[in-house]
Amino acid sequence: IARALVNRPHILLADEPTGNLDTSNSEIVMEVFTSLNSEFGQTMMVITHNPEVAQMAHRTIHMRDGMIVDEAHDQ
Repeated sequence: IARALVNRPHILLADEPTGNLDTSNSEIVMEVFTSLNSEFGQTMMVITHNPEVAQMAHRTIHMRDGMIVDEAHDQ
């Protein structure tokens, strides 16, 4: 994560950042992402198959067969 942020990108792309982690470490990673977003306004695109990770997002976009099939924003 630190290496990805060192040049202060406008968008951080994270493909399955918690995919190979246990629950505890997944929560830590997502807490870091949440903090970066709230404290620094860092935009992140997180690709995940984990519904618990997706629930942490402000906006979710669901895809099937390469097509957007659903979109939701937090209220």
